[in-house]
Amino acid sequence: MPIENLRGSIVAIATPFKENGELDLETFDRLVDWHLDNGTDALVVCGTTGETPALSEDEDATMMERAVKRVKGRIPVIAGTGSNSTQDSIKYSKRALSVGVDALLVVAPYYNKPSDSGMYQHFAALAKAVDAPIILYNVPGRTGSCISPKLALRLGAEFKNIVAIKEAGGNMSVFAELLANRPDGFKVYSGDDFLATSANLLGADGCISVVANLIPREFHQLMEVSMAGDVAQSRSLFYKYKRLMELMFVESNPIPVKTGLALMGKLGGTFRLPLCSMAEEHQSALKAEMGQLGLL
Repeated sequence: MPIENLRGSIVAIATPFKENGELDLETFDRLVDWHLDNGTDALVVCGTTGETPALSEDEDATMMERAVKRVKGRIPVIAGTGSNSTQDSIKYSKRALSVGVDALLVVAPYYNKPSDSGMYQHFAALAKAVDAPIILYNVPGRTGSCISPKLALRLGAEFKNIVAIKEAGGNMSVFAELLANRPDGFKVYSGDDFLATSANLLGADGCISVVANLIPREFHQLMEVSMAGDVAQSRSLFYKYKRLMELMFVESNPIPVKTGLALMGKLGGTFRLPLCSMAEEHQSALKAEMGQLGLL
């Protein structure tokens, strides 16, 4: 599928570690296979859920290459290549493309808080430097900066390889503005599982999801029915998984989702500091909900 046509459930896949902290590539292969078998429409590797801030550049490249080789072109592989340095983002993007990824997910520069002009120049420089589809990623709660709807729409209109935005600001009015005014072919993905159903009913194109790590088939179905405008089925599935979605963010992502995957026996429960094991009371609540849903 050309990335420009991508819609549905896009999983921001977790990065498994061995008990000694090394990458667990065999477990990663099994996770990829599970998603391929359960209807996931694309994978994002080395995103926030992939614990990327704790990975080295070489480990990032290893994970991207491993995903590409395991997927074998069956679904798109999207690589997280953002940085608060424009030159570094260009470097990471070129390296990702060299191992065969299909598209780039590029977060707004974090910590240094650029102006709208600086933000525009950052993404313009990247779009000119690489010949590949770019998905903007707005997540102000993590970055301390914001890709405004006006700026996202300008970038999408001016650069043919800026093809989409992952919007994770938690504001439905932003989705409405993006969807009402987007350039032809520009995709809008929710970066928030909880808002994805509502956004799809307004015309969005699916979700780059955390909870789909745990329920790939079910979340794919939720994206399908909500994109199709089936309100009744969308509502039924949303309320079934509402509590699970909420529990994915009782602590910093990816702590809850990796804990859930460990409870399912899909990976070990190892994190890299400063992330650490989930608090016992939160883990108990997650285990109870997953038990009720028949996931254990």
